[in-house]
Amino acid sequence: MSKTPERKLADTTGRFAQVIEDGRKLGDVGWQRGRIVLSTRRLVLAGNEGKRTVPLSGIEAAQGRFDINQTIAQVSNYVSVRQGDDVFLVSPEDAAAFERTLYGAMVDGEVVLIRHPAVEGGVVRDVDWQKARVKLEEERINLATESGKLVEIEVDDTSAVERDQRSVRGSERPVIEASHTDDGTSVETYLSGNPRHCSIIASVLGKGAARNETDLDLDPSEEEVLMALYSGVSSFDIPEFVELPPDDVEEIFDRLIELDVLEEVRVRREVALRPRGRNIASESMNDQ
Repeated sequence: MSKTPERKLADTTGRFAQVIEDGRKLGDVGWQRGRIVLSTRRLVLAGNEGKRTVPLSGIEAAQGRFDINQTIAQVSNYVSVRQGDDVFLVSPEDAAAFERTLYGAMVDGEVVLIRHPAVEGGVVRDVDWQKARVKLEEERINLATESGKLVEIEVDDTSAVERDQRSVRGSERPVIEASHTDDGTSVETYLSGNPRHCSIIASVLGKGAARNETDLDLDPSEEEVLMALYSGVSSFDIPEFVELPPDDVEEIFDRLIELDVLEEVRVRREVALRPRGRNIASESMNDQ
């Protein structure tokens, strides 16, 4: 056991449920209300039906939603964790903050392997795997490499996350491929660790990738504006470039800002592409 004293990280109220027990789905399960306590060593769920303690060292994975029935599905925000053949859902009052605290308690200070950038601007780079120490921040993952470089992956700047199993330093290991940007350049960073590390990192980055999905119903004019911006055309020159009246372009900007595709840089309608916009523009250009 670690000699570091146990510290309480969160103490709140909310709902929780066990949806898998000994590998068996509990279809008739419902939410319990009670106290939720998180420390540096354990997660405690205490309600009228008793108390359940889950050691953090026993949590093997952070999973997605587990809407086993309509009662569970009605709650929009919850954290799903797996301990062996058991799966628990936890929905505190501030689920997002609790999730960050839980994930940080499980991976902060842990060492993973990283290749960065494995791909830069679409070109595969010949870089070796090296060790890096993990630190979760509110909207980013910081990775301090053994070479002294700090690699930052912004959650909202992550456009895709893929998981694979491949040979890393001579052994089969889980690998995460994260597509994001670094100083405005599209890059891919590869991360490898044990299944627990990879599960949590993929879950964190996957939230940004989900927000940046490209399945929007855009009309041809909107796609043309995005492709022009993606090609480097100034937002001030867009009306002339796409041959649309300035007022029409302003309306397009407004809609794309509402869809989180563009962000407003200055009040005089200077805009810049967000990750979701870059993804849509890139796909549109590939389809031309």
